[in-house]
Amino acid sequence: MRFALTIACSLLPIVPAFADSQIRGVVELFTSQGCSSCPPADALIEEFAREDGLAVLSLPVDYWDRLGWKDTYGSPVHTARQRAYAATRGDGEVYTPQAVINGSRHMNGADRAEIEASLAQLRSRLRVGVDLTRESGVLRIAVGAAPSGAAAAAKSATVVLMPFLARREVAVGRGENAKRRIAYTNIVRRIDVLGQWTGDARTFEVPVAATDGAEGVVALLQSGTTEAPGPILGAALITFDR
Repeated sequence: MRFALTIACSLLPIVPAFADSQIRGVVELFTSQGCSSCPPADALIEEFAREDGLAVLSLPVDYWDRLGWKDTYGSPVHTARQRAYAATRGDGEVYTPQAVINGSRHMNGADRAEIEASLAQLRSRLRVGVDLTRESGVLRIAVGAAPSGAAAAAKSATVVLMPFLARREVAVGRGENAKRRIAYTNIVRRIDVLGQWTGDARTFEVPVAATDGAEGVVALLQSGTTEAPGPILGAALITFDR
């Protein structure tokens, strides 16, 4: 989904982007209310979301709706992103719960050890600074320049904004999780493309109102395109104190 950017100014002080000075890892969990294997991953993701330096996102998919329960947050956009990752990697692996770390490595979303190992191994990949601040009613996303000596392939990327709901509990009425009450963390509501990055510093400004009631946003600098997403090069997260 794309939307027009609106430039705005304010004299109010800038709100810090996040508690950490740097995001060290991005965890995307593809999950579903209709998947009986997903609740342990949903609970684990909530734990990871409490750690400083991690941008953690839940992306409920819609392909298990056929099992008798329509996911209240499921989106074909999330399904398309998961399938695009699989196509980019070339392995065709699409399942739930599936965690994708820094846009490049996937594993069972309930496997704490493998997620932690991947976060440690891939930490150095997030080499481009992304600063996310809120000034009055405007979000400012400042993407830094490519590090000296960065490969040319790493200098072509997409800047993406993902508004999210911080936490919701859902009472599942039917399907594989019937009669269970499950908590979901940082539920992505949209995936908005802000523009392209070719290695030079760029700044984008977006009205907070354009996030449609979100409780926070994650900004990603990701190699490739939304149709063929590659490794994440930089990230930032901010939550809204409404």
